[in-house]
Amino acid sequence: MKHVLTWSPVTVPEEIVHYSVEYQGEYESLYTSHIWIPSIWCSPTQRPECDITEDITATVSYSLRVRATLGSLTSAWSTLKHRFNQNSTILTPPGMEITMDGFHLLIKLEDLGPHFEFFVSYWRREPGAKEHIKVVRPGVLPVYLETVEPGAAYCVKARTFVKAIGRHSAFSPTECVKVQGEALPLALALFAFVGFMLILVVALLSVWKMGRLLRHSCCPVVMLPDTLKITNSPQKLISCKKEEVEACVTSGLSSEELLKAWI
Repeated sequence: MKHVLTWSPVTVPEEIVHYSVEYQGEYESLYTSHIWIPSIWCSPTQRPECDITEDITATVSYSLRVRATLGSLTSAWSTLKHRFNQNSTILTPPGMEITMDGFHLLIKLEDLGPHFEFFVSYWRREPGAKEHIKVVRPGVLPVYLETVEPGAAYCVKARTFVKAIGRHSAFSPTECVKVQGEALPLALALFAFVGFMLILVVALLSVWKMGRLLRHSCCPVVMLPDTLKITNSPQKLISCKKEEVEACVTSGLSSEELLKAWI
């Protein structure tokens, strides 16, 4: 639980006033009444309030006092009229935030510590609607309440409960939200169509790419060197060779010419 001590501020124009807070437990008040313990966070402080949660951790009665200081001037101590006990704590309603996740109604509650539980009341805003109660324990945030219907309005309120002292707060102000109607399904359909088209394009590109890979794997294109390339037709090559042979025969020497050359 969180406990805050507040007091009326001392106002001095163009000056900053500091405050000191001290407390005294039940043991100190009975046996060492002259001993007061300074607050951990508020000695000194400039704000007219003090979080004394970590100072008064036991379930006993405490005395509290505060004084103001301005330069060398110090006021007298102002002591709380009645001793304070955690069991007399007045709980305040929790802060809450209502949100929608699609068609799910969610609530996020203020984190007040491990000793708190929350009673959440919610209902559909229509005549004769049934009110539902859900107990929410700390650490389970945000909390799913209900699956809602398009176009309907839902209202939520909550209150805190501390089992250790058997006390609960009043309910928080009621908050209502209205669920969107046809706009949300239309947007979902549009997103689904765009997603389908993207998947289809990716699938077609994948098939085309796989086809090219398979074609190159099964029937690869090999580049031949220039020495193995045939630049003329086979018929032309054969005709050229025959002409060369005939030229060799016609240009040969006769036997008489060979004998003359020998002699």
